[in-house]
Amino acid sequence: MKSVVLSVALALGMAATTAVAEEASCKKVRFADVGWTDIQVTTGTAQVILEALGYEPEVKTLSVPVTYASLKNKDLDVFLGNWMPSMTADIKAYLEDKSVETIGVNLENAGYGLVVPQYVADAGVKSLADLAANKDKFKGKIYGIEAGNDGNRIISEMIAKKENKLDGFELVESSEAGMLTEAEKAMKNKEWIIFLGWTPHPIMGAMKIHYLDGMGDSGFGAATVATNVRAGYTKECPNVGKLLSNLKFNLEMEGAMMEPVLKSQADPKATAAAWLKANKDAVKPWLAGVTTFDGKEGLAAVTAALSK
Repeated sequence: MKSVVLSVALALGMAATTAVAEEASCKKVRFADVGWTDIQVTTGTAQVILEALGYEPEVKTLSVPVTYASLKNKDLDVFLGNWMPSMTADIKAYLEDKSVETIGVNLENAGYGLVVPQYVADAGVKSLADLAANKDKFKGKIYGIEAGNDGNRIISEMIAKKENKLDGFELVESSEAGMLTEAEKAMKNKEWIIFLGWTPHPIMGAMKIHYLDGMGDSGFGAATVATNVRAGYTKECPNVGKLLSNLKFNLEMEGAMMEPVLKSQADPKATAAAWLKANKDAVKPWLAGVTTFDGKEGLAAVTAALSK
């Protein structure tokens, strides 16, 4: 009788372990990073936590279009940077054919759109409709970031629409750092400039800027950031899926992590690790119901790793 009871207990124990331990194919977690500072630090945060849980996160820097094609082709697993509604056109086809899934919003109360210095707004340029009459003062340029970015696409579409009267304006594609350098130089000299702005952003947050009104249904304006995965990923790897569903950020948190990356070129992952070590309680809601790769208690493992 004791032998039967012991066998049943062992079987139940093995079943329980199998239920909570992740499949071997889930150990490597492949992220897309589109090169924006906010996505670099949130992806870095996920890397630090996953490594503490025994996973092997891998990050590839790709454009937005390549990111979604790669998720569809199952060459990637996760993207933490789905800015909405500005990326509606980028993700629409993938949601429709069910090759990419949105599993939740990881940031609320964000903002995205064209901005001008406050002194330009005070001079009367407060809306998209005010740009045409001031083309010469802006030297006919609107500064964006890297090619393939959804914001650049929206700007190009705005220039192309006759009703916006932006004939003669040129989109200047650069990098986030390059665009900010142009903005800071112009503002230092009180020159007129239009550029792509967003919140959270510690540098832009410190700038006296004005978000232009009159954007209609372009995708610019109030924003949220969602988490995307390739189709079926959370069913294949439910433990990682649980962590990703739990992973929620806020403006203050992201701004604090972004600042050293932008101002001192600090490594995003190292910056995220330093922030987590200084704010250990932040991980508690993220790790609710999450285990290590081999099925052990997740919060204890991450807390131990952050204490080293």
